[in-house]
Amino acid sequence: MLVSIPRLDIGAQIEPLAQRLLLDGALPAKAYLDALHLATATINGIQFLLTWNCKHLANAILWDRIERTCKAAGYRPHAICTPLELLGDAT
Repeated sequence: MLVSIPRLDIGAQIEPLAQRLLLDGALPAKAYLDALHLATATINGIQFLLTWNCKHLANAILWDRIERTCKAAGYRPHAICTPLELLGDAT
């Protein structure tokens, strides 16, 4: 089932953006893996980063800092949301 899903490029650009997200305070220093996840999605132009991680990623309070840091590095961040937010009200 996963064979048709393309793998994302994990190139040399990922680490510098992840470090910048941490150094700029867009994400807390302890959120290194979250920064890598976000940098990978951003650099690969992923339209929606789906996550249940509302502490660091799907966090409206951090979004301005994340967006500002990504744009300063020359990237356009896309939507970070939970699956429920993407689906809308499914009831």
